[in-house]
Amino acid sequence: MKVHHLNCATFRPPLVAGGLVAHCLLIESDRGLVLVDTGFGMNEVTDPKATIDGLSRKLLRPALDITETAISQVEKRGYTADDVRHVLLTHLDLDHAGGLRDFPKATVHVLDTELEAATNPRNAKERARYPKKQREGVTFETHKAEGEDWFGFEAVKSIDGLPEDVLMVPLIGHTRGHTGIAVRSDDGWLLHAGDAYFYRGEVETPPSDIFALKLFGKQTAMINQQRVSNVERLRELKAQGEVEVFSAHDPVELARLA
Repeated sequence: MKVHHLNCATFRPPLVAGGLVAHCLLIESDRGLVLVDTGFGMNEVTDPKATIDGLSRKLLRPALDITETAISQVEKRGYTADDVRHVLLTHLDLDHAGGLRDFPKATVHVLDTELEAATNPRNAKERARYPKKQREGVTFETHKAEGEDWFGFEAVKSIDGLPEDVLMVPLIGHTRGHTGIAVRSDDGWLLHAGDAYFYRGEVETPPSDIFALKLFGKQTAMINQQRVSNVERLRELKAQGEVEVFSAHDPVELARLA
């Protein structure tokens, strides 16, 4: 399978030198095109106030560049929205699922606990992070966190209708249904870890961090203890050297892989 690394949104939050990205994947497979996350979509770019709350606009300072949307980058490669058959989401936060409405014929795959969190939020934090508008007209297929072991990670599963080398790797913590997505590309295994961590130094040995991102990760996590445990496991996986691990927002990771 051929995998393209895309930036589907740029953010310039204060105290984070170099900014942040929305690292998404476009997979060319024999089952059609597959997206891993979407970043912001056309709706966010053309009418940001409709789905991006004021606090997020202030803190994240999104660039809102139409050329960064997943649909624009799909079309730039000679495809159409209808060619995208499946979208796999690490989670339903607005900066990961904003572009869903640009691919109305795609089946969107999430863990069942993630869709439950979005449709039946338990608290103010969950209500704020899941704009209802971005799910309008979207066809979801939910999956349970159950399956086989994969490089020491439990409950990993493939998805019916997709190549066997595309896997959901549950990384619960940032949200109730957060998951990584593993893909065996032409160059070996990749693991898109979503928002399990924000800065590449967190999974390096020895680890390092950016204070603003460390604080943001803690404040936005629904189950922080599990999030921290996942970072430790991802650090061990990265050290083994058999899987290319990357997060959704680190620009250096994206530049290295793109």
